[in-house]
Formats: sequence, C-alpha cells, structure tokens
Amino acid sequence: MTERLATAIPEANQVLPARLEPDAIGAAQDTIIGMANSAPTVAIGLSLAGLAAASAYGSGPVIILCGVPMLVIANAYRRLNLWNANCGASFEWVGRAINPYLGFLTGWLMIAASLVGAIAGVVVLGPSVLAIFGQSATSTWPNIFISTLVIGLMLIIAIVGIRLTARTQVGMGLVEYLILIAFSVAGLWAVLSHHHGTFPITSDWLSLSGIGGHGSLASGLLISVFMFAGWDATVYVNEEVKHRRHNPGRAAVIAVALLMVIYTFCQVGLQGVVSPAKLQANSSSVLVYIAQALGGGTSAKVMALALALSVIASTGVSIVIIARMLYGMAGHRVLPMPLGIVSPRYSTPVVASVVVGVVLIAVTWVYLLSSSIANAFTQLIDVTGVLYASFYILTALSAIVYYRRHVFSNVWDAVLIGILPLAAAGFLVWIVAKSTMSAPASQRWSLLGILAAGVILMLIARLGMRSSFFQIPRESAPSLPEMRRD
Repeated sequence: MTERLATAIPEANQVLPARLEPDAIGAAQDTIIGMANSAPTVAIGLSLAGLAAASAYGSGPVIILCGVPMLVIANAYRRLNLWNANCGASFEWVGRAINPYLGFLTGWLMIAASLVGAIAGVVVLGPSVLAIFGQSATSTWPNIFISTLVIGLMLIIAIVGIRLTARTQVGMGLVEYLILIAFSVAGLWAVLSHHHGTFPITSDWLSLSGIGGHGSLASGLLISVFMFAGWDATVYVNEEVKHRRHNPGRAAVIAVALLMVIYTFCQVGLQGVVSPAKLQANSSSVLVYIAQALGGGTSAKVMALALALSVIASTGVSIVIIARMLYGMAGHRVLPMPLGIVSPRYSTPVVASVVVGVVLIAVTWVYLLSSSIANAFTQLIDVTGVLYASFYILTALSAIVYYRRHVFSNVWDAVLIGILPLAAAGFLVWIVAKSTMSAPASQRWSLLGILAAGVILMLIARLGMRSSFFQIPRESAPSLPEMRRD
C-alpha cells in the first residue's frame, strides 16, 4: 500500500509488516506486462474472422478508432497514478474521488473481469500446445494436465517474485510478437503480390464502413474493445515499479499505443491471406489455418507456439495482478486480511497468489469436465469486454472528478482532463449499452449475477467486517497554483 495509507491506518502495518518490493522492475518491463495481459496473439486469433466480417474488411480504421479513446482512458490512469500509486488502483481512485461504495464495486469488477479473462485463456491453452505436437486438441485429460501444469508453474513464478515474473514475460513476449509480426508481414506480402487464393486489398479497407459500405461500425467496435482489454495491468504492479508514480501510467499509455499498432497491422496483414469463406469456416483456429496456408504444417506449429506463449504469458500476469488487487483491497479490510499477507522472503502476496492459482485450476477442471458448466461459463466469457469497459468508465470519471478544479483553469486542461475523458467514457458507455442490448438473455443474467455478487460482498465488508474504507472522505486535486504540473 502507499505510504499515505500506512500513516492513515497504523494497525494495518502491525498486521502486515512485510511490503511489496519497491523499484524491482522498470517501465519497459511494466509495459510488456500490460501488453501480455491483453494477450495479443490470442486476441487476434479470437477476433480476426469476426472483425473482418463485422467491418466488411474495414478492420484497420475500426481498431484505430477504438484505440483513440483507449489512449485517453490510459492517460486518465496515468494522471490518477500520479496522485495515488498503489496496487488497488481504480478501487482506491474511484473510492476516494467519487464514493467508497462505488470504489468497492469497481474493485470487484476488476477482479471479476481479470479472473474470467484468465480462465478464458487457460481453456484454450491445451489445444494450442497439443497442436504444436500434432496431437488431438479435443482430448480432455491432456488438456487438463497441460492447463494445470502451466498454472502451477506460473503460480510458482508469481510467488518467487516480480523480478522473475517480469523477465519471464519479456522472454515470452519477444518470441510471441516476433512470430506474430513475421506472419503478418508474410501475409501482407502475399496479398499485395496477389498470390493464388488471397483476397485483394481495396480502398474500402481504409473505410470505417468497409467494402461496399456493408460494415457495421458498432459491431466492429464491440470486438475491438475486447481485443484491447487488459492493458491496465501496468498499474496493479505500480508499487514494485521504479518511479512508481510516473512509470506505471506511462507504461499503460505506451502499452495501448503498441497494441493499437500491432492489432491494426496484424489484422490488415492476415485477414486477406485466404478467401472470406475460408476465413469464416476456420474462425475457431484461424491463425493456425492462415499460417498453414502461408507455409505449411511447420508454419502452423510455429503459430501454435505463439498462441501457447500468449496464453501462458497472460495466465502468469493474471495471477500476479489479481493477487495484487486482492492485496490492495485486503489492506482496507474490505476483503479477508490474510489476502494481504506478504511473504517476507519473496515480497509477494503469497496467500492471494495461491488463492488465485487454486481458483484457476479448479474452474479449469470443472470447465473441461462438465459440458453444462462449460456452456454456462461461456456466457461469462462473452461479457468480459463489458466488465472491462465498465471499470474503465468509472476510472475515467474518477479522473475528471478528482482533477475537477483543473478542468476550468485553462483551455488545454479543459480538453485533456475534462472533455476527452468524458468523451472516452461516453464512447464506452455506448459500447456497453449496445453490447448489453444485443446480448442474449443468458449473458444479461450473467452480468446481473456478477453485479449482485459484488453488492453482497460489499455488504459483508461494510456490515460484517466493518471496514473503515466506507467512511473515507472524498478527495480532489488542489488547484493549479498549489500543485506542480506534471
């Protein structure tokens, strides 16, 4: 937790004497952590065919259009982290700037979105690994074994320390991005060279409405939001980053910018490698299919390796960041205090990390062994983007509220601190509304269930655990003459 909290709540220091390791990783490593949580290769694999169809091949402009408000939201994270750098992040920011009850629900949405997103990745890990070795991807027990082994290994790395986690993420990320970009270059070359079977690029690819004006901007943006979700991982390790108030926010902005470039280039480079009919027919394994079309069976296995690395990296980051979310909230006694215990040897929230790892393993087993539960959980996976968008909205609003005295100080601050975050939040509200209205009833019930669970936990924290977090006063930034401009 922050030094400020340590002063405000001295009894917490007595219960939790060990702290996270300060100045353990740099901004570049933190950026990779944020990108890894978005799982670029997996995100593209899951979205490539759907986005091409929804946008009528106008995917590139749609991704860029979605990336702009994401950059604005990332900048809101940057500004809030300058104010209060602790791993509770939006839970703390929304709670202190707007309302502590809303802050708790924001923290719950963070945990729920990250947990569901992690499980969504884990369940496709087995097929990716099996594809590398040319084995059947549908075998249940090999999938369970692979998923359990990987979660166990990433849990050990997460417990040992953030330094090892960062080094592991950088290593996997470099290999994953190299493979993905190399295939995208090859795909773009094949399309521009009019290789047999490719779908030619036209000027309509540069239009938001796509080929013949048949693209659906709303549907394309819904998919794009899902692709970007997860970059906020940079701020949940902020207590362990060098220059903790500045670098995590900068890393968030850089991560979004890099993701926007990667997603745009890879989507445009790969969507035309095969015909639209073949792209849609192989949508469930589209990257492996495209790689095979470009270079045969060996290329397909290399792409499967990139997918596996993407899932493994995302799983490792998920364990790390969810554990720190739990740790940050437990420090305010809105969650059980043992979740805030830090290992004196490793300087990591070991209890919270083990809890996250066990939950991931247990849910993965249930998911793979029970088709009925798998179908029910699929409804949760399908609303992951809505969960992320929801707490992004609340975070943007908290930035406006906290810096409200600056909004009317000059035109530049009015645009940067007021208008742009409000517009970005409005964009995401529209996305959430469109997604919810078009979703089947089962998905809407899933969202309602997640929100209801959060309210129940909030009442337990308030009435049962009697957390003092719910009595904290609202805060705001001092006016510009009193504050050094960042």
